[in-house]
Amino acid sequence: MAAALLQEISKDENERARLRSRRMYEMDQVSNILTAEERGEIREREKWQGVAADKDAEIVNQKAKLADKDAEIANKDAELAEQKAEIARLQAALNNK
Repeated sequence: MAAALLQEISKDENERARLRSRRMYEMDQVSNILTAEERGEIREREKWQGVAADKDAEIVNQKAKLADKDAEIANKDAELAEQKAEIARLQAALNNK
């Protein structure tokens, strides 16, 4: 009777150990999957941050080009104003003669 009871306890302990081992394996697998997903999300986020940074740099370059063009237009407007003033002076000089 005692031997049978010890054998039954031994079987139960073996079964518990197998179940515990199986549960640990499953938990490790789930942990590995979650870690892989998290790493993938981090890589994706970093990729898009790089894309956004490139686009921001492109926008800054385009704004700089626009500022240069605005400066060119302002210079041309100033030249035109000077030419109009010169024409007005010349017309005034012709009218005075």
